[in-house]
This record gives sequence, structure tokens and C-alpha cells, in this order.
Amino acid sequence: MRNPPSRPLGTHVKVGRGLAEGALRTADEIGAETLQIFAGNPRGWAHSNGTPAGDAAFREACADRSMRTFLHAPYLVNLGSPTAATYEKSVASVAHNLLRGVALGAEGVVVHTGSCVDEGGYAGALRQIREGLLPILDTLDDHSPWLLLEPTAGQGRSLCAGVEDLEPYLDALDRHPRVGICLDTCHVFAAGAPLDEPDGAAATLDRLVEIAGPGRLRLVHANDSMDVRGSFRDRHERIGEGHIGEDAFAALLAHPATDGVPFILETPGSGDPTGTCLPLLKKLRERAA
Repeated sequence: MRNPPSRPLGTHVKVGRGLAEGALRTADEIGAETLQIFAGNPRGWAHSNGTPAGDAAFREACADRSMRTFLHAPYLVNLGSPTAATYEKSVASVAHNLLRGVALGAEGVVVHTGSCVDEGGYAGALRQIREGLLPILDTLDDHSPWLLLEPTAGQGRSLCAGVEDLEPYLDALDRHPRVGICLDTCHVFAAGAPLDEPDGAAATLDRLVEIAGPGRLRLVHANDSMDVRGSFRDRHERIGEGHIGEDAFAALLAHPATDGVPFILETPGSGDPTGTCLPLLKKLRERAA
């Protein structure tokens, strides 16, 4: 991409045969302008280490394409867990994925904001998140990946399920300069954001910028929702086939807060050559322009 778009569009892709031969080849085949991968097993604690040659080949190939890359931390990570083993493994997993992000030239590492599990444990959970993440964040510099907080859909005792919940979470991390936001449209809609209303998408982004500050939004997970607003259910649907609808994504792509922000699909079939969501997003981007 000689002139990469200001709002690059892509999808989460499977590594499969390898970083370059699997993930990057798939991204090329489907016309992705940005991509997201897991650096290891998304449902396990084991740390997967790449090879210097393989990492360098992927990093250089992405740079040649101006392909902005993101890693997603494993689903098991819960920095708010009251279980010592889960908490310690979660901290170690975040640290490991940030190191993998450096090796792969990733722009950010996405981490779910987690839950406190125990009733009444909210304040304690935020304290341990602070204690676990700040030492890691203080090792990062301007060339390191961002740590991208992804609010959840509100299921269970979620620590951060919507835009309003970002304020205490960011405060717990002293609004560290390497902490960014990954806004998942399905999650924030499930938590109650009015994306299905005519001005709801713009209002949601306006409020996010008001709370988090300009430049903190670094990634959008573009997912429609199988369930209605406020359902607290995390079930992704293809763009335009769920309860959010196409107009909301066009509005998100037109909003000043998303200028320079990649959009990554996590919808059914979005990583397949026959997937319909990426071409549709590109059409909505043209409409927004």
C-alpha cells in the first residue's frame, strides 16, 4: 500500500502455516489493510516463542506493505481475578505478548479488561491491576506496542463494560501514556451504548474522547451484534446482519476520533476469501468519506 488509508480495514486472521505463510498470506488474499493475530494458543497459558528469522520475515513483510499489525492476548487473561495463580499467569501473559509484539513489529496488544468475580471486589481488583500492569507499562517506550484495553460486554462482574467504566480503569493505571483503547462495537453495544440510534455512534465516540482523552482510541473491533442493545451478551454478527446495522459503522468511519485508527473485523467468516464483511466495510468507508 503506497498510500495506506487513514482508517485501514482488516480482520483477525489465523496464523495456520506460520506468520508470513499463513497469517500474512491470508491477509493479502482477502485484501486486508491491517491484521490481528494471536501470538499463541488463545485458550491456553503456554507461551509461544517465535524464531528470530520468522519474526523478522513477518515484521519486514508487514513493513513493506504498510500493514499495521495487532496481537490479541489469550482469552484466559483476567487481571482482576481473586485467584492468585490466574492473576500471576495473566500478568505474565501480558508481559510475554508485549515482548512478542516488539519482535513482530505490532502496534498494539489487545487485552480484555476482565472481571472481579467476587462480589464487592471491584476496588481490590483495580488495585491488583495497577500493581500488575504499571511495572510492565513503565518498561515501554515510544517504539513499544500500546497496551490496548478492550472493555467487555458486561457479562458477569465485569470491571469495564462500557465507555463510562473506562474512567476509573484508566485512573487506576495513572492514565499511562502507553495505554490505549480498543473499542469493540459488539461489546459496547451489549453494554448499552446506543449505536443503533441515528446519532448514537457519534455520541459514543464523543463520550469516549471526553473520558479517555484525544489519541487514546487506537483500534476498533468492528463487529455487529446478534443480540439487542443492553443484552450483556458477546455474540458477534456479520456487519449489517445484526442489531447495530450498517449506518452505525458508516458513522464510526466518518467520526474525527477514528482518523488514523484501524478497524479489525472479528465476525463469522471475516477471514475467508468469500467473506462479505471486509468488502462491505470498504464501501461504508467510501460512503463516509
